[in-house]
Amino acid sequence: MATSEAEGKKALWLSIEEKIFQLDPSALAGGDSEAAVKQIAGELDDAGFNVSRHGGNMVKLRFALDKARQAGSSLLKDFNAAISAFTLEDVDDPYAATNRLLDQLGGTWPELQASERRPDVVAIVEQTKLDLLIAKAKGLSGDEGIRLLIEEDVDFAVIVSALEITDEKLNEVHEQIKKERAERVRVAGLLEKVADKSNEEKVRFLFEKEVAEALMLEMAGVDQGDIDAAKKAMEEEIKEKQRLAEEEAARKKAEAEGPSLDAIPSDQMLYYIESIREIMEFSDQEKEIRVMCEQSAIPKALVDIAVSEPDKLDELEKNAEG
Repeated sequence: MATSEAEGKKALWLSIEEKIFQLDPSALAGGDSEAAVKQIAGELDDAGFNVSRHGGNMVKLRFALDKARQAGSSLLKDFNAAISAFTLEDVDDPYAATNRLLDQLGGTWPELQASERRPDVVAIVEQTKLDLLIAKAKGLSGDEGIRLLIEEDVDFAVIVSALEITDEKLNEVHEQIKKERAERVRVAGLLEKVADKSNEEKVRFLFEKEVAEALMLEMAGVDQGDIDAAKKAMEEEIKEKQRLAEEEAARKKAEAEGPSLDAIPSDQMLYYIESIREIMEFSDQEKEIRVMCEQSAIPKALVDIAVSEPDKLDELEKNAEG
C-alpha cells in the first residue's frame, strides 16, 4: 500500500477513506456528521496523523465525509469493487490500468484524479497485479509458479515468502532459467547462419548443433512436419554411413588378417612357414607369437594353425613344395 509523507504510514487521504469505509452506514445517512468527524479525527491522531489540531487536515476530513454522504457510499467501497474486478490481463500494464480505473471512478469521485493521489493508486494497482500473479503461481504445478514470478521480475524475497519455498529452490530454478535464456541466445545466433536455407535444411543444421525440438518449433519458424522429414532423411543417412563404416571395418579386418590358406601362393606359403618357425623358436607363448606374426604380416589363417596345430605346418609346407 502507498505511504504518506510520514514514512511507514498510508497516505492521509487513503487513511481518511478507510475510516469512512469502516463507519456504520447510518453515520453517513444522518444530517449531522460532527460525531463521525470527531471519531475519525481522534483515530487518525492515534495513528500518528495530526488531524484534529491541523486545520487543513480537518478540512480534508470534512470534505471527504460530505462527499461520501452526497454519493450515498464511500469512495473506498467503489474503489475496492473496481480493483476486485481486475483480472491479471487487466493489470498487465499498471499505469494503463490506473488510467482506466480513474476514468471509471472519476465521475463520482473526481478528487481521486488529483495528481498527488495518483502514485498511491498506481501502488495499489501494482500490489493488485502482484497478488494476482502470486495467486496464479500457487495454482501452477511443479516449478511453473516459481518460473512465472521470476519471469515477471518479482522480488526474490517475495517469491520465497509467498510460495513458501527455500532460497536454494529459488536459486535452482533461477539458474535453470538463465541456462534456457543462454540457449535461446545461442539458437538465435545459429539461425542467423541458415536464415536463407529451407526449413528442412534449418532443422538438419539445428539437429547437428544439438538444439532441442521444442526450441526449433518455438524459434526457427518450422513445424513438426519439417522436423519429422529432416529426422527421416537423417536416419537414412545414418544407416548408410553405418553400412559403409561396417564395410570399411570388414575390409580393414580382412586386410589385416591377410588371405585365406587357399589364396596364399606356394612360394609365399613357404616363406611364411619359415618365418613362423623362427618366431616359435624365439617364444612359445601364443600371445607373443601372434604379435610377432602380425608384425611380420603373416596371414592370420596360417597363424591360427601355428598356435593350435603346429604339426600341420609340415603338411602345408610339403603341399607347397609340390
